[in-house]
Amino acid sequence: MGKVYLVGAGPGDPELLSLKAYRLIKEADVILIDNLVLGVKELIPEDKKVIDTGKTAKKHKYTQDAINELLIDMSAKYDKVVRLKGGDPYIFGRGGEEAAVLKASGVDFEVVPGITSAVAVPASFSIPLTFRGISSSVTIITGHEMEDKEESINWEALANLKGTLVILMGVGNLVTNVEALLEHGMHAKTPVSMIEKGFTADARLTVGTLGTIVAVAAKEKVNPPAVIVIGDVVNVREKLT
Repeated sequence: MGKVYLVGAGPGDPELLSLKAYRLIKEADVILIDNLVLGVKELIPEDKKVIDTGKTAKKHKYTQDAINELLIDMSAKYDKVVRLKGGDPYIFGRGGEEAAVLKASGVDFEVVPGITSAVAVPASFSIPLTFRGISSSVTIITGHEMEDKEESINWEALANLKGTLVILMGVGNLVTNVEALLEHGMHAKTPVSMIEKGFTADARLTVGTLGTIVAVAAKEKVNPPAVIVIGDVVNVREKLT
């Protein structure tokens, strides 16, 4: 029985990959990749066995259950199995679910953290998530919950935050999420940024306010993946660029 490594590939820039993640990619017998590893794919040696398990909101090459079973099967066939995941495995990467399945199945595993896009992508556009006198806290949420799951996001609490709110996977539900924040009291003039395809040649920043961002995003044809930042730190960019 081999060992499974749940490896965070970071936000997509190969130079932001950890040294440990890079070593494991080179040493792996088989690598399971997702859609968000982007430029990191270039570091995978051509002789490596690679299984593309990428998923989008509307298209799944493998279901999560199938991926879980695949990890178990691969661990029985290979000594070193790398599950390469965009960002950090434990931040909306379903790494916790995979770890739980491996643990229950008696498969040895290790988690290798990665830089989450929630932090790295805004930084790449000179948006600091915290800034003295402006924001002393950061909250990261998913903008895409399971359709059959009871609402678990406390929009009232989020609307009254004094810090920064970061939404991942929120483009598809932008209207719903913005309306929820406005309905629960967040000011319409709160600055908002949407950063598409971070760390790629197509990376793009779109800026508005909570009251205008839906119209602005539609006009600019903002598409996923994108990181949404809500809060006064968005305006700090003007001081840093």
